[in-house]
Amino acid sequence: MKILHINAVSGIRSTGRICSEIIDYLNENGHKGYIAYSDGIKARGFKIGTKFDHKCHALLSRLSGLQGYFSIIETQRLLKYIAYLKPDIIHLHNLHGNYINLKMLLKYIAKKDIPTVITLHDCWFFTGKCFHYTAVRCYKWKEECNHCPRVHKDNPSWFFDRSKKMYLDKKEWFGRMKHLAVVGVSDWITGRATQSFLKNARIITRIYNWVDFNVFKPVYAEDLRRSMNLVGKFVILGVASFWTAEKGLFEFLQLSKVLPEDMVIVLIGNLKENIDGLKNIIHIRETHDITSMVKFYSMADVLLNLSMEEACGRAPIEALACGTPVIAMNSTSNPEQIGENCGYVVDKYDQKDLLRKINQVYKNTKDYYSPYCIRYANETFNKAKSLNAYLQLYYEISGN
Repeated sequence: MKILHINAVSGIRSTGRICSEIIDYLNENGHKGYIAYSDGIKARGFKIGTKFDHKCHALLSRLSGLQGYFSIIETQRLLKYIAYLKPDIIHLHNLHGNYINLKMLLKYIAKKDIPTVITLHDCWFFTGKCFHYTAVRCYKWKEECNHCPRVHKDNPSWFFDRSKKMYLDKKEWFGRMKHLAVVGVSDWITGRATQSFLKNARIITRIYNWVDFNVFKPVYAEDLRRSMNLVGKFVILGVASFWTAEKGLFEFLQLSKVLPEDMVIVLIGNLKENIDGLKNIIHIRETHDITSMVKFYSMADVLLNLSMEEACGRAPIEALACGTPVIAMNSTSNPEQIGENCGYVVDKYDQKDLLRKINQVYKNTKDYYSPYCIRYANETFNKAKSLNAYLQLYYEISGN
């Protein structure tokens, strides 16, 4: 089989690495995997557009309120590539990166009757425009999006609310696909898909994101502690590509003000705010170096996931694989990632409760949790199991 993945990025960040690992697995098992992408590490496939086109798309999106309705010439080139490649299956990941014309792509797929897989890395495929809706408690996507409370967030619109049009368009375009499989990366988001217009897909299933245990495992990290002057400190780690209020940035900032002297927060990821002068916080820009991330996970005593909206974040499960317990908000898919004795959930952002959970890990020490974390990650987020599930899904949706 020939499978073409389409994603905003290749080889970097969570979704880019997922695509690369599926493609490697396909190639190792007698199939051929390709990717069409707008940014990231050069890969076998097709690079969509230029930075100039992406910026034009973003500007037009903000002006019109429509996301995924531009990049016409670049999408035409992609469709020519698809016609040349003749893939047996097209696997769609994140398409909301200002790089593709959704109408042209989905109508082409439906017309050619190409079996298609969607992986729900967030909620965008079944909403009018938003990536997540939990924080604003908006459930209009179950019937029809309109008057969007997040019109100025996610892919922001400066002037117009076009969420109703985008919702109805997606519903129509996906409804034309005869061979559609929808994959949720957690039980939580899979359940939401069954309540959306995607419920009519031929297949709806859950395949967890995974961890490569040959890479993510406990490693010696005392040298990293020494280089960061963290010897003897209790290290609280936070990881995100981009730190925003939705990812829990302000909760981390508030937490830093009440931590004792022997506790330090290390935040990895890009952010706009300057927090260099804040007490007990060390900020490190986003890194795509996996070896460095394994060291950070291994160095940390606990990872905090203070995001209220996650389809299935990879940072917590990568931390577990490195033997680091996790404390997370009791929201969306977060509780699924914390097995017995692997950490704790906090029902809402209650600073006193969060401090109690942190102090519990401090008291027990990381060594108590590590064996449970590694075992749970191995059993639940097993790379071979998840990749084989995708291969079996490809067989099923293509009729092989």
